[in-house]
Amino acid sequence: MEFPQPVTAQWIAELIDAELIGDPDLKASGINELHKVKPGDLVFVDHPKYYDSCLNSQATHIIINDKSVACPEGKVLLYLEKPFDAYLKIVEYFRPFTAASAMISPSASIGKNTIISPGVFIGKEVVIGNNCIIYPNTTIGDYTQIGNHVIIQSGTVIGSDAFYYNTRKTEADWYRKMQSCGQVIIEDHVEIGANCTIDRGVTETTRIGRGTKMDNLVHIGHDTEVGRNCLFAAQVGVAGATKIEDGVTLWGQVGVSKTLTIGENATVLAQSGVPSSLKGGKTYFGYPAEEAGYKRRELVWVKRIPELWKKVFQEEK
Repeated sequence: MEFPQPVTAQWIAELIDAELIGDPDLKASGINELHKVKPGDLVFVDHPKYYDSCLNSQATHIIINDKSVACPEGKVLLYLEKPFDAYLKIVEYFRPFTAASAMISPSASIGKNTIISPGVFIGKEVVIGNNCIIYPNTTIGDYTQIGNHVIIQSGTVIGSDAFYYNTRKTEADWYRKMQSCGQVIIEDHVEIGANCTIDRGVTETTRIGRGTKMDNLVHIGHDTEVGRNCLFAAQVGVAGATKIEDGVTLWGQVGVSKTLTIGENATVLAQSGVPSSLKGGKTYFGYPAEEAGYKRRELVWVKRIPELWKKVFQEEK
């Protein structure tokens, strides 16, 4: 999430009641997750396992709970006991929850020749381009951006909160919701079927590339990047922070795990599971998804196991 304008480290320290280590005038331009950071970003870290990756990232402002950690050159540390609480406070300051008072927010922008059907909810700061069709009972959450010539079928929800929690199993509240402050961007000529769900980014963007088509009941997790001209059949589920490159086809009921990449023009056949990255230009099948030709040969051999076992047993006699 980008701040409306850059703020100083001193201003942040006062907002979250943190001890400042470093240049108080160093400005932060936004808040982000570790795997999405860029120069000028503010991040938080509350576990020693991630200290090094956070300190060596492009983030310039780091909220941390260990005062003994040395401040790297060109960065600022903001020390307090509960960095996650500080994250929530910053998000709530810049993007507080406000209850909707109308089906279409007065702050929404809707382009020429776009059809908004009855029962559609459009949140604040939403931008919808020209020549779109939004069918009945669709929900478009705050800060979503939709391009031109986009079709969204009934019952779809775009911009729902990320399924993302800060886990502390030693505390009474094991799963603390990490408040989403990101957005969804849907590029031109995208079609989305009925009853699909696309989560917004936790702090960044969930993006659906130009020309991509989705069938009914497809779910796209937070911060996922779907490339151009992809094709997703019914009941495909894609977890968070995944990258799907251009021209990928996922057939029905394919499940894709988090933080992986599916390469350009790959095809994953129906009911396959993808737990790790796949190279582009190939067809995959099964769980774990492997090249379809190899997987089919494997299935042939599996079917022959009883016959082989019987043969071995008879030879032993």
